[in-house]
Amino acid sequence: MRILITEDEKDLADALATGLRRQGYAVDIAYDGEQALLLAEVNSYDLIILDLNLPKVDGIKVCSTLRGWGSSAGILMLTARAGLDDRIKGLDQGADDYLVKPFHFPELLARVRAILRREGDSRKPILRAGDLMLDSNALRASVKDTPVMLTAKEFGILEYLIRNAGRVVSQEELLEHVWGEEANAFTQSIKVHITNIRKKLSLAGGEGLISTMKGKGYLIG
Repeated sequence: MRILITEDEKDLADALATGLRRQGYAVDIAYDGEQALLLAEVNSYDLIILDLNLPKVDGIKVCSTLRGWGSSAGILMLTARAGLDDRIKGLDQGADDYLVKPFHFPELLARVRAILRREGDSRKPILRAGDLMLDSNALRASVKDTPVMLTAKEFGILEYLIRNAGRVVSQEELLEHVWGEEANAFTQSIKVHITNIRKKLSLAGGEGLISTMKGKGYLIG
């Protein structure tokens, strides 16, 4: 899943990005509202963490603009304003949830997971593909109840493939949604990670779960 953090407090933005990346999310950062809109116009985000008080374009305007474009990305607003009117205004402009600063990272993480689940079956925390089971909340994987130890990136790749089961996912799409802006289109990272994932799944009895469609990408289901 790919997340955009829009926060002008650089230390906070960088800390949130580090924490979310450790959970396996692909994360981009914008330090003002104008940059956020530019990034959202060219990239597909699953969730946007959006500060209310931003330079250049404030968070309310960013939120209303995104919804005006037809964006279905989840939006979690962050703000130091605790007033009811501010919360109502943000939600009325299309935000999915609202978190008042200061906050604890585990609470933010729980709200992120909750928003990502709201899109229906494709956001269920427990995902299955044949004998493979992923728990996206606990970051656990197993094949026929045999645990599979995955890195955060490996888990992210498998989660994205399962959420798109039955559809061929290109290497470029995986890079965009699992790596984010730091992705290099010419890297061999996807192939290396897929090879490692297959080895780990095979050791647990899950051979052949991931198919390679030559010249197109990867497929589960």
